[in-house]
Amino acid sequence: MIDFKPLRAAGAARVLADKIAEISTGQPMRFMEVCGTHTMAIAKYGLRTLLPPEIRLVSGPGCPVCVTPNAYLDHALRLAERSEIIITTFGDMLRVPGTLGSLESARSEGADVRMVSSTLEALALAETHPQREVVFLGVGFETTAPTVAAALLEAQRKRLTNFSVLTAHKTMPMPLRVLSEDTLQIDGFILPGHVSAIIGSAPYSFLVDEFNTGGVVSGFEPLDILESLYRLVRQVKQRQPAIENQYTRVVRSEGNTAAQALIHHTFIPDDAHWRGLGMIPGSGLSIVSDYAAFDAAVKFDISVPASKEPDGCRCGEVLKGVIEPPACPLYGSPCTPEHPVGACMVSSEGTCAAHYRFLNRTLQ
Repeated sequence: MIDFKPLRAAGAARVLADKIAEISTGQPMRFMEVCGTHTMAIAKYGLRTLLPPEIRLVSGPGCPVCVTPNAYLDHALRLAERSEIIITTFGDMLRVPGTLGSLESARSEGADVRMVSSTLEALALAETHPQREVVFLGVGFETTAPTVAAALLEAQRKRLTNFSVLTAHKTMPMPLRVLSEDTLQIDGFILPGHVSAIIGSAPYSFLVDEFNTGGVVSGFEPLDILESLYRLVRQVKQRQPAIENQYTRVVRSEGNTAAQALIHHTFIPDDAHWRGLGMIPGSGLSIVSDYAAFDAAVKFDISVPASKEPDGCRCGEVLKGVIEPPACPLYGSPCTPEHPVGACMVSSEGTCAAHYRFLNRTLQ
């Protein structure tokens, strides 16, 4: 067993990489990270270049903007067409292209679409514009769901009748089951730190019990990720899969029970469509009936046409780890962060955006 504390100094990354190579002994292994922040950190710090060639890292559906289907975006765009509605959203959602365009293009054509930094900022906007309807786009995993839940409670307390949420919240454990059932061979998961801070590490135990696959909840610094990879390699070599928690400074086994209570009070599990993974039962969060007055999908009678993905876009396969971004025919031209065609190139946590910014931009 390695004591990692002394390694947190200059040259530690190289030492950890050498330890990984030492214990892997040439055995091919494939690990998947399912957090967009991990995806960006792995690319930014060139962690793949430190690993032996037999260790392959693939990116999974860890970007909430990326996995949000076009049908949701088209719904938001139809709401934006109504003059009485102010659409509020986090910045990444503005440029995601749906079937009908993007929120950014809708804004350029006169729709009132505003970027906010928090759900409470959207709530304050509703208070200061009582004659308008303010709709917040609730996109994210368990990390952001408690903030939306808090806004719903506050809106009810203040009896705001002009605030609502169009929710596309998703939960992480269920897609890991889908990925584990797929034919894509995954030897272990780098589990998300932010999500796990809310739900804890215990909900991932099914990976070991049902699929004999391990995982490590990881922090986001380069040494965190390398340490997590060392633990995963050790699990594979010893044939002892487990759910380990590398991110103990933030994550507990039981998670944040107060945040969980907020989620359970305002949301109910529901089936949800994931880009690339399809419909996953019980993987979404819908607003409970007690808060239906703040559910934009219930409040506004909107007809949304059938949605479609951009021709040639393979974002869904990227999200499943089936292909690397350069294998998409649109990657690099015409799809770039400046002119994105698919969601994976838009988000700051998107796999294609990370690859384009920090790795080879074209196939060699």
